Amino acid sequence: MLSYRHAFHAGNHADVLKHLILIQIAQYLGEKPTPFWIIDTHAGAGHYALDSAHASKLAEYRDGIGRLWEAKGLPPAAADYVDFIRLQNPDGQLRHYPGSPWLASQLLRETDRLRLYELHSSDVKLLQECFCNGGRQIMVTAGDGFAGLKAVLPPPPRRALVLIDPSYETRDDYANVLKGLQDALKRFPTGTYALWYPMLSKPESVKLPGRLKALGADNWLHATLQVNAPPRDGFGMFGSGMFIINPPWTLEKTLHETLPVLVPLLAQGEGAKYSLESEST
Repeated sequence: MLSYRHAFHAGNHADVLKHLILIQIAQYLGEKPTPFWIIDTHAGAGHYALDSAHASKLAEYRDGIGRLWEAKGLPPAAADYVDFIRLQNPDGQLRHYPGSPWLASQLLRETDRLRLYELHSSDVKLLQECFCNGGRQIMVTAGDGFAGLKAVLPPPPRRALVLIDPSYETRDDYANVLKGLQDALKRFPTGTYALWYPMLSKPESVKLPGRLKALGADNWLHATLQVNAPPRDGFGMFGSGMFIINPPWTLEKTLHETLPVLVPLLAQGEGAKYSLESEST
């Protein structure tokens, strides 16, 4: 039974990293006239009220989007990200936070498509309500996103961003990520895959980046944003990472300009830092 609800964590530092990168990739895909798809394997509820019981319980957004909300002099990619969040807060008060499905929907053109998957019974209903008027352009499926990839890859236009963002509640999540990506790359090797993961002290999390590199993709970019030092007791998330296969050629330069600015803005301790590495053959 699924218990994870992203509403508890909406707008936190991990969402900042994930959604900033999502926007940059989708904008890049939109620069060419050929249609593209965005496929979100673990879509969540679509958008979140930050004053809801779930979001306000931990109020993680205060140390995420909350710190960027009134910040001055942000680099262009961070400013773009904040501007998209402002679309859901037109009065200037930070009360709502869009999930990746809503952000993706704002970056579609008429010929592009969005495919969303969600397993949690409550969240998928909210997701369906969010996109009840999406028509053929936006399809919501109640089910396993990894299974969904087998049905939709390769997409008809042969251009797509696949966002993979499971909860990592169990060890199976880590194994499923690797299996899902391995299978997806066989079906659609030229697609762009953006995988988010939490930085935790547990072995599965520590070993995941190396195992992702071992998949053998020709082109990848690995970005991490750490907001604190690893906790001494070994519990809790102290940062997150994005592993992007077949990234836009512009993304590495963008992150080199953006991540050094985000580190002091989002830092929660002396161990805050970022890393950026890549491989291209």
